[in-house]
Amino acid sequence: MAANKQQGSSLTLFMIGFTAVGAGLAGYGGIAVLAIGVVLIGVALWRFFSIKPLEGKVALKDQPAVTKLAGLIVNLAGWGIVVFSLHMTKSVGGRMGGAILGLLVSLVSLIVILPGACNKNAIWK
Repeated sequence: MAANKQQGSSLTLFMIGFTAVGAGLAGYGGIAVLAIGVVLIGVALWRFFSIKPLEGKVALKDQPAVTKLAGLIVNLAGWGIVVFSLHMTKSVGGRMGGAILGLLVSLVSLIVILPGACNKNAIWK
């Protein structure tokens, strides 16, 4: 999550801001809490980008963008199946079957396609 104190404090600030934005959108505290949350997220993002050069060079080679994009599309398609199957039928069995099918499609993306893309040009090969 956070490798040093700067990253940890920035991550904490981001989480507090994200929570404040959610509370402001839900009506707890109104526009003031929403504005404070947006400002906190902005400050956290600025801090993230300011400490990014301190991390050093990433030890990964370039990964194939097409395969990563295919994994993303398959994963989103799986969640699309879940969402649309909930609206297609009123029976519990049909909804459960659609949800399980969508989750299986998403798992194929996460277990087969995306690791294959990341391991294609791994540094240990």
